Amino acid sequence: MATPLTQAALPHLSEDVARPAYDRAALTPGILHVGVGNFHRAHMAWYLDRLFQSGRGHDWALIGAGVRPGDAAMRDRLQAQDWLTTLVELDPKGLSAQVLGSMIDFVEVDPAATIAAMSDPRIRIVSMTITEGGYYVDAKTDDFNATHDDMVHDAAHPDAPRSVFGMILAALRNRQAAGVPPFTVLSCDNLPENGHVCARTVTGLARLFDPAFADWVAANVVFPSGMVDCITPATSDRERTLVRDRFGISDAAPVVCEPFRQWVLEDRFPQGRPALETVGVEFVEDVTRHELMKLRILNGGHAAIAYASALLGHHFVHDAMADDQIAAWLRAVETKEIIPTLQPISGVSYDDYLDLIVARFSNPQIGDTIPRLCLDGSNRQPKFILPTLRDRLASGGSIDGLALELALWCRYCEGTTEAGAEIAPNDDNHAVLKAHALAARDNPKAFLDNRTVFGDLGSDATLAAAFADALRSLHDNGVRATLVAYVG
Repeated sequence: MATPLTQAALPHLSEDVARPAYDRAALTPGILHVGVGNFHRAHMAWYLDRLFQSGRGHDWALIGAGVRPGDAAMRDRLQAQDWLTTLVELDPKGLSAQVLGSMIDFVEVDPAATIAAMSDPRIRIVSMTITEGGYYVDAKTDDFNATHDDMVHDAAHPDAPRSVFGMILAALRNRQAAGVPPFTVLSCDNLPENGHVCARTVTGLARLFDPAFADWVAANVVFPSGMVDCITPATSDRERTLVRDRFGISDAAPVVCEPFRQWVLEDRFPQGRPALETVGVEFVEDVTRHELMKLRILNGGHAAIAYASALLGHHFVHDAMADDQIAAWLRAVETKEIIPTLQPISGVSYDDYLDLIVARFSNPQIGDTIPRLCLDGSNRQPKFILPTLRDRLASGGSIDGLALELALWCRYCEGTTEAGAEIAPNDDNHAVLKAHALAARDNPKAFLDNRTVFGDLGSDATLAAAFADALRSLHDNGVRATLVAYVG
């Protein structure tokens, strides 16, 4: 019989399950995190649990918050188990489990409750994991999208916002009025210069309704950038069954992840921060080069294998990596075109990092899926592929592989695999993408004419020619032959 996860049940769990050795009742909050999904719990919550286990930082416990209906469901699941989470590390050498106790509360999914929690002087950091597409960025201009319905609403109703950024501003105004120092705002999403993007959205929204307050925010609120990394699959019945059958725990919201984590942060926290450097977090003056390394080699690598693997019928990432042609394509595009766009980092070997990425992608225990990698391409391609492509074009280097990656995405957007199986829609812009992809069969430039995704890059003649060649090869010769030709 599996034991339902609660605080009272911790002493009765199997001896091979690690659990909090610290007094959770003595923890006090220091961080409010918006978006309590799997990645947050496998990453930030894990680092904080590790810190608390060392006897340090007990005034930096987590409070959860959310803005979407799904967040309310997560809150309900976690509340029933005293905010505890079972985390299983999927190490090929052997699985391990631990119960994380670093979260001590989760406010009601309600703007007023979230604003009140953010206004608490004990909260010195407000962090968020809200996906790459959650920052109200105009894809055409790469700037703040002031015309989005949520931003228009929050500008008109600053005391009753519906976005996390409106809630942040409402709480900052409360703190300003009460003479409480502003919290640090920390993005934990996979975005280039995520701190800068977050600051631009917060101040941009403030400027819509109170320019003077926007100036105060720009002068007083700090938004450090950071690089986060840990492959964390979605939780399904597979993961819940694993936790129940292997470790004897009934957990409604377990998390599984790879046994690798990385967190590099700019050390800018005026109101203080937990001593995370003692548990493996790296603090630097400027995170840009580390960030680009991860975004281009790892996230760009995921994009490179995603669509080729989907078209060939692979479901699991490790199965795709066992396909010699997929693995060779990944290494070729990385070494020929992606890594050459990166500036050196002292003490870091990009070749070694690529070897690590290949090993991580190949881990059969993770069970990461190709459909997850293909998700939301219209938001991910502009962040993980197009900046690399722009740099290659500016340097005059070859772009054949990056153009092929775009062609594979285009072919995927047609909606069928090479075997003719239907591909389920997994992008909010699916209908538009499919229309452009089908039109590209006769006119390859039609796909690049989607300015919402490509902006002015779609008008580049060099890209248009390379993309047309790659797409024609996919249609005429198929995926495998096209990959082999590029690698060769």
